[in-house]
Amino acid sequence: MTRAISLHDVSKAYTRGVRVVDRLSLDIAPGEFLVLLGPSGCGKSTVLRMIAGLEEITEGQLLLDGEYSNNLLPAERDMAMVFQNFALYPNMTSRGNIGFPLRLEAPGEDPSPRVDATARMLGIEDLLDRYPGQLSGGERQRVAMGRAIARHPSAFLMDEPLSNLDAKLRNHLRAEIAALTRELGVTTVYVTHDQAEAMSLGDRVAVLRGGVLQQLDTPRSVYALPRNVFVAAFIGTPRINLLRGLVRAPLDGAMTISLGKQYLRLPEPLCLDHQLLRVQQGREVIVGLRSEAVRIAKAASARPGEVPITGLVEYVEFQGHEVLVHFNTGSRPALVPDLEAPRPAVHPTRRRRREGTVLDRLRERAVALRAGPVVVLDEPADPEPKPTEGRLPGDLVVRTTPDIDFRRGMHVPLLVDIAHLFVFDQHGERICPSPARLPDLEE
Repeated sequence: MTRAISLHDVSKAYTRGVRVVDRLSLDIAPGEFLVLLGPSGCGKSTVLRMIAGLEEITEGQLLLDGEYSNNLLPAERDMAMVFQNFALYPNMTSRGNIGFPLRLEAPGEDPSPRVDATARMLGIEDLLDRYPGQLSGGERQRVAMGRAIARHPSAFLMDEPLSNLDAKLRNHLRAEIAALTRELGVTTVYVTHDQAEAMSLGDRVAVLRGGVLQQLDTPRSVYALPRNVFVAAFIGTPRINLLRGLVRAPLDGAMTISLGKQYLRLPEPLCLDHQLLRVQQGREVIVGLRSEAVRIAKAASARPGEVPITGLVEYVEFQGHEVLVHFNTGSRPALVPDLEAPRPAVHPTRRRRREGTVLDRLRERAVALRAGPVVVLDEPADPEPKPTEGRLPGDLVVRTTPDIDFRRGMHVPLLVDIAHLFVFDQHGERICPSPARLPDLEE
């Protein structure tokens, strides 16, 4: 029997009132594959452990099939967990590791038939008599998955099960996990920081930042219509281009978005999404352009909805089947501070604390500064911006075919597809396309 899992305003707080999970609400349907995605330290593994019963819930409710389950012991929840580090008993063979939970559940029964059936499903029949020390990383993870599958649980909880494997094996096991979970039809909650895994595996993806849910939707919708600039930057490879822009909407002229030394002229008549930008007149915004939204302007003229800009080649990444060209367009990048680092959500605990002391105020201010904004726009402009440490040069990355020989220092004409333009406000919330818009499933 598969299981429905619901979290209602669930929070987890440790010492000093810092919440690693803050008022999270999720409804996971029976048989659904839900991926919890976010940077390291965002609280996704803590959510998984609260569902499993390995972490106590500070506030909120966990419902399993509609029943209040906060106080259920892990063994009473009928769930199987697959860990990042395999967690196999070194003194047991693969057969012993797979059959161990079966012997605990039914001491008088022979677990061999279920162990053999699970091994056939995973293709590890020839590994049953080997010890973990005799197995490769991929083989050990298959055995760990077999231990979970053999129990016939109502839900699988997977905590970054592929992160310790090399890229080729990760891709292979990812396909196996997708096929197995759909064949078994078991509710699955999968934790990862790898957006490629999330997009390829999940029926839905829940993006977390600092313990707060940013967006919950299908992989396609999360990519096509990110709710805010953090989601846009976290989803997609290569990372979306985020540029600082200024909206200019004169009454007697065309609306433009200034990008430093260049500008994007919005086609007239303005579509409904672009009309919404009039209220941003004179304000700084964040322009988002995915690498496929910009193309090299060859001999052919611009298509309807494309506007021209130029770029100076700074760096070329040859990928074999494609090329990623880093251009300097004279724009200033917008920085999202915690794509790879945690940002704790900070709230006071219910426990009454002393108020008004200088020490308390200083502590709260220090934690708030550590949390940081969604996007950084208030640093002074630099007439000759320097590459941020760890970032490649250029402010615009364009994906193109390898048939063009790009050289550093070349001036290249570019065409921007305005239909695929994202605009976010100074707080990082999407304003264009309209937040009420749904993705076009026929595109």
